[in-house]
Amino acid sequence: MKASVLLKSSLLTSLFVISSCATTKYSEDIAQNNYSNLQAGKIYIVTHKDGTKKQKFLFRNIDGDNIIGTAGKKDSTEVIIPKSNVAAVKDRSNARVAGGAVVIGAAAAAAIVVGSLRAD
Repeated sequence: MKASVLLKSSLLTSLFVISSCATTKYSEDIAQNNYSNLQAGKIYIVTHKDGTKKQKFLFRNIDGDNIIGTAGKKDSTEVIIPKSNVAAVKDRSNARVAGGAVVIGAAAAAAIVVGSLRAD
């Protein structure tokens, strides 16, 4: 009985964690990327191909071969990122939600396991 509850809670937690990890990513093939999922006014994190530090920016629009935004909501410094230098784009808000979901899921699984051990 103990093993089956532990197994079920582990499977449920892993399924929850896998389904909640949602980020917007783009492949390194520039021809396939149209960046239509980017929404103006949202903060994104860009990973560069050349290995420089990840860059956080507030997306504004796309102009030809460049992604244009600002350094943040309070910092109006213009940021121009060439599409050819983008390895991945991640939605920062989705990453926060996924992180919170992982913590809540782990706490729920621990509560189930502890509760089932005490019930026996």
